Amino acid sequence: MRYATLPQLDRPFLTDAGLETDLLFNHGIDLPYFASITLLQSEAGRAALNAYLTGFLDLAARMRCGLILESATWRASPDWAAPLGLSVDALDALNGEAIAGLIALREQYRDAVPEIVVSGCIGPRGDGYDPGQIMAPEEAEAYHRHQGAVLAAAGADMLSAITMTNVPEAIGITRVAQKLGIPVAISFTVETDGRLPTGDTLADAVRAVDAATGAGPAYYMINCAHPAHFSDALEPGAAWTSRIRGVRANASRCSHAELDVMTELDKGDMAELAALHADLRRRVPGITILGGCCGTDLSHVTAIAEACLPGQTAAR
Repeated sequence: MRYATLPQLDRPFLTDAGLETDLLFNHGIDLPYFASITLLQSEAGRAALNAYLTGFLDLAARMRCGLILESATWRASPDWAAPLGLSVDALDALNGEAIAGLIALREQYRDAVPEIVVSGCIGPRGDGYDPGQIMAPEEAEAYHRHQGAVLAAAGADMLSAITMTNVPEAIGITRVAQKLGIPVAISFTVETDGRLPTGDTLADAVRAVDAATGAGPAYYMINCAHPAHFSDALEPGAAWTSRIRGVRANASRCSHAELDVMTELDKGDMAELAALHADLRRRVPGITILGGCCGTDLSHVTAIAEACLPGQTAAR
């Protein structure tokens, strides 16, 4: 099912949490190159992924809100085929299977969670923390067109560009979605100073992508940073801030450089994280999409949901 308009723009929706860190650190599941797409190569991997997602479906049912099901394709664009020991065709097949699995879960939960959006996740071409060699928008468009087309053809309702470190790559992915005729959300990551790894402010990044694409993204998000890193960067009432509709925060206050070398998971202060989300939503009520990123799991998203969506919990 394709949405003419995305329901998460009008009412509260949840997402999942830090899939890769949860499975790797909490469940001991190896993910080569942090690529959760590899879960789909085995029955045990598929079962682990479904068990993980079922927790968030049950939470959305209890909270009586919608859920965005994000595909396990963040690290599944063509450059990652060879490191994962796959052909591009084999990786394409896994991308398609990732969307098919989410569509099957949506059917399974249709009565319990009537509003479920299936999102095709696109990650950065390179590292999620370091922009590295920045592509021109045209190169980014040419590179990401392949995966975007596969995810759209498989039946995704939208695309989500997660952990975007730089403006040109975000522009390129937006142009891919525009040409495919599918909505796209652009989610930037920021450092502890609230700026993108390139040094751009969130305000400048949002304005630049909108200017280059005719306000192409359906909305923007922030992910892979703690609320303490970006809350002060948001300007309540500003036009650019109104374009940011979702947050998928890290559990930890650590910087990306610190997180990159950790051998144990920093789960942070869950109560503080939930309180910071509630405060952020009071200041910026247009934020309707809540979930988690690195270091978070179902318990973190549950705490955030209960803090931010009071009065929505169904009777247990």
